[in-house]
Amino acid sequence: MAFLGAQASDTVPQDQGAGAPFASLCPSILLQEGEEEEEEQAETYLCVLWHSGCLGIVYYDSADSTIYFLPDTPDCDNLKLLQRVVDEINPRSIITSAKQDENMARFLRNLGSPEHKELGTPETVLLPHVDFGLEISKQRILSGNFSFMPESLTSTEKILFLSSIIPFDCPLMVQALGGLLKFLNRRRISVELEDGSVNVPILGFKKFVLTDLVSIDQDTYSVLQIFKSETHPSVYKVASGLKEGLSLFGILNRCRSKWGEKLLRLWLMRPTQDVEELNSRLDVIQFFLLPQNQEMALTLHGLLSHIKNVPLILRRMVLSHTKVSDWKILYKTVCSALGLRDTCRSLPRSIQLFQDITQEFSDDLHHIACLINKVVDFECSTAENRFTIRPNVDPDIDEKKRKLMGLPSFLTEVARKELETLDSRIPSCCVLYIPLIGFLLSIPRLPFMVDPSDFEIVGLDFMFLSEEKLHYRSTRTKELDSILGDLHCEIRDGETLLMHQLQCQVLSRGAVLNRVIELASRLDVLLALAGAARDYGYSRPQYSPKILGVRIQDGRHPLMELCSRTFVPNSAESGGDRGRIKVITGPNSSGKSIYLKQIGLITFMALVGSFVPAGKTVVGAVDAIFTRIRSCESISLGLSTFMIDLNQVAKAVNNATEKSLVLIDEFGKGTNTVDGLALLASVLRHWVSLGPSCPQIFVATNFLSLIQLQLLPPGPLVEYLTMETCEDGNDLIFFYQVREGVANASHASHTAAQAGLPAKLITRGLEVSELIRKGKPIKPDKGLLKENQMENCQALVDKFLKLDLEDPELDLSIFMSQQVLPTASSIL
Repeated sequence: MAFLGAQASDTVPQDQGAGAPFASLCPSILLQEGEEEEEEQAETYLCVLWHSGCLGIVYYDSADSTIYFLPDTPDCDNLKLLQRVVDEINPRSIITSAKQDENMARFLRNLGSPEHKELGTPETVLLPHVDFGLEISKQRILSGNFSFMPESLTSTEKILFLSSIIPFDCPLMVQALGGLLKFLNRRRISVELEDGSVNVPILGFKKFVLTDLVSIDQDTYSVLQIFKSETHPSVYKVASGLKEGLSLFGILNRCRSKWGEKLLRLWLMRPTQDVEELNSRLDVIQFFLLPQNQEMALTLHGLLSHIKNVPLILRRMVLSHTKVSDWKILYKTVCSALGLRDTCRSLPRSIQLFQDITQEFSDDLHHIACLINKVVDFECSTAENRFTIRPNVDPDIDEKKRKLMGLPSFLTEVARKELETLDSRIPSCCVLYIPLIGFLLSIPRLPFMVDPSDFEIVGLDFMFLSEEKLHYRSTRTKELDSILGDLHCEIRDGETLLMHQLQCQVLSRGAVLNRVIELASRLDVLLALAGAARDYGYSRPQYSPKILGVRIQDGRHPLMELCSRTFVPNSAESGGDRGRIKVITGPNSSGKSIYLKQIGLITFMALVGSFVPAGKTVVGAVDAIFTRIRSCESISLGLSTFMIDLNQVAKAVNNATEKSLVLIDEFGKGTNTVDGLALLASVLRHWVSLGPSCPQIFVATNFLSLIQLQLLPPGPLVEYLTMETCEDGNDLIFFYQVREGVANASHASHTAAQAGLPAKLITRGLEVSELIRKGKPIKPDKGLLKENQMENCQALVDKFLKLDLEDPELDLSIFMSQQVLPTASSIL
């Protein structure tokens, strides 16, 4: 008998030529359970410098091992731009110089305030100012060993190469980048447990763009339900996190890849005013909405589902941590990318995305796929859970594998010859091959072999005893060691060397793989938006940057229309010199809040580059969306509900421009009626006084006195709208239709009746309301007083009936003073 080594599969797919159809190049590879790419917690580390009114910003994203930089950018003293960056990337740590002025120090202190702690306060890391020196930072960048750089570059060539990526003419950004590299190497981000010679993986430098973004705060995202996280219903995932609830992101997210889903979320976090970018997105969506292109969309969806987390695999290659499943995933991704390229070649070149995919999914992808297909033996790799190569790749390794596979019969013959030379009392023997040890002669332990001294056999070197078998080295086994060597380890070493060479080939083409992720995720998002537009009947918005405000015809709320059997569309128009302030009145539950949210959501969707739920939409120049619709309360903030409302309105008052959209619902209801009405009127009068600089404002209110008392100055800027209703006897019918005019009553009693309040309470409420309206004194309810008198009289009679006049301990004076007189006074 002999020990059998690993045996390669006898069935090997034939190599395909470069000209063969690529579909035949990709064999069917089934990923076993648990072989999907691992999702690691993405973290960002932001480094910032502030000097002379300019910001230098860079940050490292561990999700794709990329450093993003923002060229030197001017900012105001309150650092609004920096706050915007922090809100968007949500860094784990903020690195800056210990030498800072008061503005930066105040900004860092504010990050630790209760208002920010709810979202998670980033760690502040202060490095010595010398670590941010310009020359030191440049040397740190130029001496970096980045995997995406071509090999064998001279110092001059390296400077030229990096200068084409990094703007060295931005000194603050360069200094911030130097400080970030210092921090990454000191903290050893992502390589904490690796050897000191392993560097932090950096797979690229990219520019971080803030140009033309629309400003939207977290309150607006929350109230418009753009994102909504809910506790996962599965008991197995309670501790692992949240799931997406009913939200705009939830109904639009039909992405087939994780990177597509990530990009959709990024687009929703960064609505833009860039009309060219928005129209390029809409062109793709409109193309896939054509009936003749639906089958093409399904084909692309199928290919996109195989686009996996390539940046994670590239990072593992840099660290030499590649798994068998990584090669499978990479191969499927590259094959699918080539399928996308071949499909897009038949699509119109007038659409930029299709042209980019056709041109940038270069033959490097075909080269990578052919290399992997030619080198990696997926079947054997899965069976042995390690990297193995196909036959005919390396003749030396093939020869060693043939020797390893032929060992059983050969070792049996060697064992037969060894048995002829052994003591006749030994009945049998075998020759074994054990990796790292070599060839050994194994014989069974005989009854007389009791002590270790009994194990000695002339001509044999005793090695060890295992499972009642004695293992020796003989002259023949020593010859086998010298002739054949440690085959198993030599094969593994050779295959590991080939894997390293293959990794280098892949990493040298890492740029095209990263570009695959960018373009494929973009296509994935646009296909998802096209699917939502088709299913929900959305239309293409138009953009007109030369006008202000929005024009919406027959708009619908994208979430509410999914929850109601019928939904009444409404139009909205804002802009120009007339009607910049829309004051909307109407009964409770008539649809005022939904109308405001609908305007905000349609505008937001248009600024993302999505089709919108409306008959026709024209969006002018919009630079921000502010809302005061719902109070986002939090115990940790330590603020009252009304203070939170005031903060939301203050943001709009202090920051809104003539291009901003402001949505306000029921502001002032959280305090005294007179004070709330006065605050609302003063805010609106402030905006009226701005004239041409007045924002585009929609205000819903139940303060009818705002109109009745003429608290707003007359003029073309203010326009009054109401929600149409009709009274049918005691019933109030809602039409949910917006029209010009002013409501004559709030009809709160109808809403109270729908809420289930007792009829007598509603009747009394109407009486009190009428008395207040007429300025008459409010008198107690006589009917209610009579009911109370009867109850008190009955209680007094019961006390007299229970009285025992024969009780010697009874004191009538005490009874009258403590029991009768208090009750009698309430009756009289």
